[in-house]
Amino acid sequence: MLKILALNSRRGRRARQRLLRRGDDLLDAGTLRRARRILKRVRRGGDRALLRFSARYDGLEAASVGELRRPCERLDDGRLPAGFAAALDRAVAAVRRYHEAQVRPPETRLEAAGVELVALRRPLRRVGVYVPGGRATYPSTAVMTVLPARLAGVREIVVASPPRAFDNAALRHALAVLGIDEAWAIGGAHAVAALAYGTETIRRVDKIVGPGNALVTAAKHLASSAVAIDGLAGPSEVVIVASDGADARLVAADLLAQAEHDPQALAVLITDRKALARRVRAELAVQLPALATAEVARAALAGQGLALIVGGMEEALELAEEIAPEHLQLVGDEAEALAPRLERAGAVFVGGASAEVFGDYMAGPSHVLPTGGTARFASGLGLEDFLRRGHRVRYSAAAAARQAAAVAALAEVEG
Repeated sequence: MLKILALNSRRGRRARQRLLRRGDDLLDAGTLRRARRILKRVRRGGDRALLRFSARYDGLEAASVGELRRPCERLDDGRLPAGFAAALDRAVAAVRRYHEAQVRPPETRLEAAGVELVALRRPLRRVGVYVPGGRATYPSTAVMTVLPARLAGVREIVVASPPRAFDNAALRHALAVLGIDEAWAIGGAHAVAALAYGTETIRRVDKIVGPGNALVTAAKHLASSAVAIDGLAGPSEVVIVASDGADARLVAADLLAQAEHDPQALAVLITDRKALARRVRAELAVQLPALATAEVARAALAGQGLALIVGGMEEALELAEEIAPEHLQLVGDEAEALAPRLERAGAVFVGGASAEVFGDYMAGPSHVLPTGGTARFASGLGLEDFLRRGHRVRYSAAAAARQAAAVAALAEVEG
């Protein structure tokens, strides 16, 4: 269930290389070909092509694209899962509070010697949010994507999600709470195509954000010359660095919390205590059967479940930085000392009480994070992702006269 390997062994070194190269094959050739065909047909065929793909892939027959639009409505507690409405309000408040602190003035001025420079920060006008709806329905993804866009000042936010997602009252309620008035029951690559290129009914957007399956990811990649995207989402992943004093029961639970996302999810433990790795493996065997998602979690652990035994926390830190995971948890006696030294992870959770699941739902920062090692250079979704930078320049006649000769000299050199 959880392979335990010494990092300095032959198998350990191979495992390390696989971890570092895990993003190389995110998009296979077959998925790219399929996505390219769908994008091309929707771009050329508009509404008619979109309806054909909706019938084929979503199982939704409609006479017009307008029939694919879905209302969002606030529901009373009696029509929602117990405790959901109150929990959603708490999550919305936490995400709002975190992102409101990042709001900056739309203009910054610098003036000197007759030259006025104005740095501009302007919100995108229209953004598309893809909310996945294959294995489950995700109101939390709507919260984590819509709110940063709303607080950045985006005028129009349109949501697309597979039709079955709108059968879920919790999602419809969440979208209404978030102020969404344009939602489409469209999933997959054809949803990306409609948002990226537009059709006769759906107007194109400036940016598409939100995770999806491999086909959605491939479509976003291929459409990125026509529309901005937040990134390419791979399978969910967690790396847990555990020092002496870590609770094996909690470590196992946190590994399972990621493993249950997807059969391809990555769940890795790094520790210098082999006995701890063995206790974690035993705990996995105890906890796994109780999960409703046991089949998915078992497949993920069998494929990508791994415990790497290192020589000490310095080596653990170096390995974690190399892997640059989506989620990095630090547990055990040395967690606090290690935390300030980490620079390459989508999000870092410090201490046994700071389960990654809090980041998924309630902490405040968006849970849309870089995967596949891209945390080496990419960031999680935030307010800045919905703003574009520009600038305005104004010269006085005197300033232009003073700089003209220098500008001419530079221009001459460049022909």
